[in-house]
Amino acid sequence: MEVKLNNRDPVYVQVIRHFKEQIAVGQLEPGQEIPSRRELANKLKINPNTAQRAYKEMEEAGLIYTERNLPSKVTKDQATLLAVREELITEAVDSFVASVRPINVPLEELIGLIKAKYNS
Repeated sequence: MEVKLNNRDPVYVQVIRHFKEQIAVGQLEPGQEIPSRRELANKLKINPNTAQRAYKEMEEAGLIYTERNLPSKVTKDQATLLAVREELITEAVDSFVASVRPINVPLEELIGLIKAKYNS
């Protein structure tokens, strides 16, 4: 597991985003076990409390679940999985639109440029 941490965002938020990205691209599949909180903290060289906070937030959001003393697993709920993908796409589109809007590129031209880049 490789997570590139930045200094702008809280570490637990970055960990959650990493898990969301891995779920969205299918690297983490529904029902798949994820590392324990301690394992994650060791792998990422972060405070165990930070790993605990990330897992707690993901459990509250329904991204992962933990049954008794068994390892945590990725949710099997398809609605949640689709919502994660949609959230990441929406964030990327919002960021893109905010960055190109000041340039006043006509929408048709912009769509053509996006298609060309996406297909190359």
